[in-house]
Amino acid sequence: MDGKDLVNITVVIAGRHFPLKVRNEEEPSIKEIAKDVNDKVKHFQLTYKNKDKLDCLCMAALTYAVELQKEKLSSSDQDISIRSKLAHLEEFVDKMLNM
Repeated sequence: MDGKDLVNITVVIAGRHFPLKVRNEEEPSIKEIAKDVNDKVKHFQLTYKNKDKLDCLCMAALTYAVELQKEKLSSSDQDISIRSKLAHLEEFVDKMLNM
């Protein structure tokens, strides 16, 4: 990013304002993510009334981290499966070419 294609935006998460510089095409995604985080924080605030906003924000962050970890593991399993299938396919092609 050379700075030319950046826009200044402010997102509000858990009542706090965060100024960001993002690419113009990323702005809608970032605002949607901020909305999702706020929704998750509100959910935790309603579910755990004795927890403060920071606790709820931490629980939301942990939830996203767990989801990301699961996605990475799933993606890794898919990569292994694809590599295995490609290896079998390569062996098959080699056998066919050597006939």
